[in-house]
Amino acid sequence: MRVATALAWLATLLYPLAIWLGLARFEPRWLGVFLLLVASLRALASREPVWWLAACGALALVIATFVLNDGLPLKLYPVLVNVAMLLVFAASLWKPPTVIERLARLRHPDLPPEGVRWVANVTRAWCVFFVANGGIALWTALAASDATWALYNGAIAYVLIGAMLAGEWLLRPRHAG
Repeated sequence: MRVATALAWLATLLYPLAIWLGLARFEPRWLGVFLLLVASLRALASREPVWWLAACGALALVIATFVLNDGLPLKLYPVLVNVAMLLVFAASLWKPPTVIERLARLRHPDLPPEGVRWVANVTRAWCVFFVANGGIALWTALAASDATWALYNGAIAYVLIGAMLAGEWLLRPRHAG
């Protein structure tokens, strides 16, 4: 399963670059196969049922790509990923432990109550991030050039995710024990 997880993350990371380069060389309908592969790998590598739902959403995007032979459905996949992540993080707020609490407990098994409150707030911050990031991904898909879409979804969004992760990791010892 580790190989499938690694392949899923690699394919997800490379997806915007592959689509940007591919749209310049191939008909969009043939790039739909890559999207189906990425979404299938992600679903197979995860324990979260939401990724199977995302794979179904990706299948709908692939069908639209085949029927319309248009690149827009392919560019909507990052929006779908942000929605899936939002669902995972938001669901964990209603049914704890939150995603961030599970990660925090790997390093701090005896997380105090104030730490649990703090990681719940961090989980809320991630939810806001996924809404904003998904909104920008949607805007780049609908209104920006393919190059801008690829730059945001294939680089800038990853830098922002890294900044969120680093900030949480640096601040956690102060707030979570």
